[in-house]
Amino acid sequence: MNNPILYIVSTPIGNYNDLTIRALNVLKDSDFIICEEFKEANRLLSHFNIKKDLFSLNEHNEKENSEELISKIKQSNSVALISDCGTPIFSDPGAYLVNLAIENNIKVVPVPGASSILAALVGSGLNLDKFHYYGWLSPKKDIRRKQLQELKIRKYTTVIMETPYRLKTLLEDIVSVLGSDVQTVLAFELTTSNEKFIRGTAKEVLDEVIAQNLKGEFVLLLDRTEKRNSYKTNRNY
Repeated sequence: MNNPILYIVSTPIGNYNDLTIRALNVLKDSDFIICEEFKEANRLLSHFNIKKDLFSLNEHNEKENSEELISKIKQSNSVALISDCGTPIFSDPGAYLVNLAIENNIKVVPVPGASSILAALVGSGLNLDKFHYYGWLSPKKDIRRKQLQELKIRKYTTVIMETPYRLKTLLEDIVSVLGSDVQTVLAFELTTSNEKFIRGTAKEVLDEVIAQNLKGEFVLLLDRTEKRNSYKTNRNY
C-alpha cells in the first residue's frame, strides 16, 4: 500500500535563484506535478532541466479536477503542488485539493520558500508587531471604496494585493478614502531586476507611480499605527 505525500512547494516570485534546494529535490523526485498554468510551470521546470507530467489546477477547474487528482495521488509516492509563483494556496488555488487530501489520509507537507507578502513586509521598514492581510480588493469602484473605509479602524500595518493595471486607481482611491498622508510602501516587482520599494505618504507614492509610469506586480502596505514626520518619500532602486 502506498503512503503518498502531497508536497506544497513554494516557487520563486521572480528570481529563479530563490528556489530552495529542498524544493528543487522535491520537484525532481515527484511522480508528477500539479500546477496552476502549464506555461509558467514549464518555464520553471525547463530552467532546472526537470521533465515531469503536469496536471492543471486553477480557479476555473479546481473542484472539477481535484477528485481525479486525489485518485492519482493515492497511486503515487510523491506529488508536488505548485502555483505560478510564490507559496501555493495563499491567494492561489489548491485549498480544496489539500482538504481532500487530508480527508483521504494523504500526508500533506509544506516546502517553504518565496513569498511576496513576507518579502514586502520585512523590506518595508513598517511596524510589524501586528499586521493584517486584507488581500484582494474588489475590481468594482464602489465596493472597493467601501472596503477601504473598513481600514480606517485598523491602526496597524495592512497588506493589500491588486492586479498590476489597477495600481494607479488603487492609490487614487486610498488618497480619496483614507487621506493623502497615510503612510504607504509600494513593494514593486520583488526579487526581479526591477525591484524597488517606494516609501512615503499615499500621495507621494501615487505621484511616483505616475511619474515613472509603473506597471508590474506589487504588494501595497499601509501603516496607520502612527504619524511619522520624518518619514519622507524614499525610493529604493
